Amino acid sequence: MRPHVAAVYAFARRADDFADEGDDAPATRLAKLDDWTDRLHAAARGVPKDDGTEAGAIFIALTETMGACGLDRTLFMDLLSAFRQDVTVSRYETWEHLLDYCRRSANPVGRLVLTIAGYRDSALAAASDSVCTALQLTNFWQDLEHDWRKGRLYVPLAVVREAGAREADLDRGHMSPDWRVALAGASLRTRDLFDEGRRVADGVRGRLRWELRATWLGGVRILDALERADFDVFTARPSLSAADALPIAWRAFWWRQAAPLP
Repeated sequence: MRPHVAAVYAFARRADDFADEGDDAPATRLAKLDDWTDRLHAAARGVPKDDGTEAGAIFIALTETMGACGLDRTLFMDLLSAFRQDVTVSRYETWEHLLDYCRRSANPVGRLVLTIAGYRDSALAAASDSVCTALQLTNFWQDLEHDWRKGRLYVPLAVVREAGAREADLDRGHMSPDWRVALAGASLRTRDLFDEGRRVADGVRGRLRWELRATWLGGVRILDALERADFDVFTARPSLSAADALPIAWRAFWWRQAAPLP
């Protein structure tokens, strides 16, 4: 299972870097993603482009993984569509728009891992989607300052307006009361998604069960830290450290099973 997960990770990591890292112009970023898309289609046909490059090696491995595990090309295309969106979109008007982005940028990873592990259950996939979206949203609230410096804002604009929050406060590095209200509401919605997805860790076996428990617990722990800090990420960015390992391991061992999957 590990080599297959590594192949998927390498595919996604490089594509994400094309969209988000370095100083390339948008047109260059999109051209790199176009090349990645062409390579994906070739891999799905079982004829990866073997050009002696690192990219070629990634797709040779991915071709084997897609064939051996029966992975759906659509999930990879969803990821690429989200990476392209990262290049062209910096604001999301509503929750619906933001969650659609998460559906393509985060949820495919969970579904691919489940498929690699041999699980093809729709209820399990839906629970995975909830966790993956919750994890990505938590990362958005955690990285609000970092994303803002890159010109991006993931808090839905409808939520921002309803709270009366101003982007000028973010320019000044100030977490105003209005922004705290906006993020508190966003955090509640994120916590609901964590609750909906908790049972994914109960529907798998072996090492994956423990890894999903730890992943879920780690995400919730960061969300807890954000709430305790009243979302002031300008003062300190909450993150996990070695000190969190023991509490997470303890809670993973004494895991409370969620309601059974339907």
